[in-house]
Parts: sequence; C-alpha cells; structure tokens
Amino acid sequence: MTARGSLGRYGEDVAARFLADAGLVVLERNWRCDLGEVDIVARDGDALVVCEVKTRRSASFGSPQEAVTAVKQARLRRLAARWLAERGVHPPQVRIDVVAVTRGTSGAARVEHLRGVS
Repeated sequence: MTARGSLGRYGEDVAARFLADAGLVVLERNWRCDLGEVDIVARDGDALVVCEVKTRRSASFGSPQEAVTAVKQARLRRLAARWLAERGVHPPQVRIDVVAVTRGTSGAARVEHLRGVS
C-alpha cells in the first residue's frame, strides 16, 4: 500500500469510529460499483448517510472538505441512488456528509463532520 493509501485508510478508520461514537450505525465501508466508491454508508436514525472521507496531513493544500467539489457531490448522489436501488431500501431521508480528518505530525487527528453537504 502506498503512503497515500495508508493515509486514506487511516482517515476512514478514524471517521468510522467517530461516526459510531456519535451514534451512527456504519452499514458498509468502501462500497464500489461501476460509478465509483462510497467510503462509508451509515444510518443516522431513519436517515441513510453516504459519507465521503477526506484525509490530509496539513492544510497547506487546503482543508480536506474543500476537496469535495460540486462534481464529487453529484457523483455521491448518483452512488447513493445506486446503493439504494441495489439494496431495495427506501429510507425517508438520504443525506450526503463529509468527514474531514487532519492528521498532524503528533497528537490525535482532528475530525470535522459536515452534515448534509449536498
């Protein structure tokens, strides 16, 4: 695994723990189809949550959440629709969230959970 892949996996692990600690139920991680990949699919009460996890070592190239562009948000909406269709479920609400993880050189990672970005 590359250093970038290791950082991404670290961020996804931190995000999954953070979401679970916040009361969300992680249903699936790294779900893939021909349209792309969803980092985390979770349930928050009655809402289905599709989470994009972005991890950075610093803010020198911008914050992690800045990497989730309008194009990426549109892809996440298509991926959410595909996931729902394949599972045959119809939750009352579907939400796109971003979990931004910044891993500094020391100390705990900084985690920011942005709900309903799209």
